[in-house]
Amino acid sequence: MTSSPAPGPISQVAWVTDDLEATEAVLTDMFGIVRWTRLPDIRFGPDTCTYRGRPADFVADISLAYSGALQLELIRPVSGVSIYTEHLERHGAGLHHVCVEVDDLADAVVAARAAGHEIVQEGSMGGGGMEFAYVDTAAAGASYVELARIGPEIRAFYETLRHPTD
Repeated sequence: MTSSPAPGPISQVAWVTDDLEATEAVLTDMFGIVRWTRLPDIRFGPDTCTYRGRPADFVADISLAYSGALQLELIRPVSGVSIYTEHLERHGAGLHHVCVEVDDLADAVVAARAAGHEIVQEGSMGGGGMEFAYVDTAAAGASYVELARIGPEIRAFYETLRHPTD
């Protein structure tokens, strides 16, 4: 690794799991999480996502929570092939990536590639409300760094999760 794939603070820590409920329970006990929000059957199709340079088509269940300002994400692959299924096959359930928000994803991807990093999965979700790219950081002893540009609609959704009104 020649340099950091992205400057800035970590906004999210994510785990891949094959059991959302069990992982939520462990992290709730460990970090005092009050509330998890599950997003079932999120599809990443070939029109919005690539995996290792080819069109992707996979489904994942996602669960989100906050510990202070830090977002915790759990990802359970449901179908298809992705970096999440790859992680479960190679390492089992566990810590998968940290996320760093960027203002311009295209520039961040160019900089990561110029620094010698491979982009293993990238795409968008929420009608383009969020764009992401996973940078392979295995040479540094970590799995991935996710670079994410988060638009106003997704950011507003995250704020409702972080500060529920009930």
